[in-house]
Amino acid sequence: MDLSPILISAKTAAVSIVFTFFLGTGAAFCVYRMRHERWKILWDGLLTLPLVLPPTVAGFFLLYIFGVRRPVGAFFLEYFGVKIAFSWGATVLAAVAISFPLMYRSARGAFEQVDRNLMDAGRTLGMSEWQIFHRVLMPGAVQGLLSGGILAFARGLGEFGATAMIAGNIEGRTRTLPLAVYSDVAAGNMESAGRYVLILVLISFIVVTGMGYATYVFQRFTRRESR
Repeated sequence: MDLSPILISAKTAAVSIVFTFFLGTGAAFCVYRMRHERWKILWDGLLTLPLVLPPTVAGFFLLYIFGVRRPVGAFFLEYFGVKIAFSWGATVLAAVAISFPLMYRSARGAFEQVDRNLMDAGRTLGMSEWQIFHRVLMPGAVQGLLSGGILAFARGLGEFGATAMIAGNIEGRTRTLPLAVYSDVAAGNMESAGRYVLILVLISFIVVTGMGYATYVFQRFTRRESR
């Protein structure tokens, strides 16, 4: 069995979750702080859009922007000598684009659940906005942020459609586990495809149960601290 799809998927998911976590959390915080409800609704719709679009459509937009002859792709190729489309970096780009809405929605929900009275109390005590963010908002939202990060990691690991569009299915370079399953099934190699499927199922199960266990540990820790 070729191990390169496993290594490529692991590396892609590990790198993409770093970008997804901070971008999703930052975007959620910005929308959360908006005062005008109409702007909130507009930005919420735009940032959630990749979640409801077919992954191939999202991949089309990525290819349209980052393709070799497209604005951003041509700029990076001409000035930095970096080809984005059909490279390993494109697998990370696709994973970030598709998993971002999950992280954003989880982070925003986590921020919304924090008691605003606690933040108002901090302001009356003379705390700065940074101190409120660091000492009140983030500790109250950490469980939702953790769950969102785990789900985003799993989504990035299983990304298929957008990856096929922007990164292609190049053996040893951009062929992730989902693409390896597709390639082996298309070639009639069901035994090899089954092995990759088993690996994906096991990883997904570990991620989901890990999220549940992390939530359980966090709740126990919170109860201890509140005593």
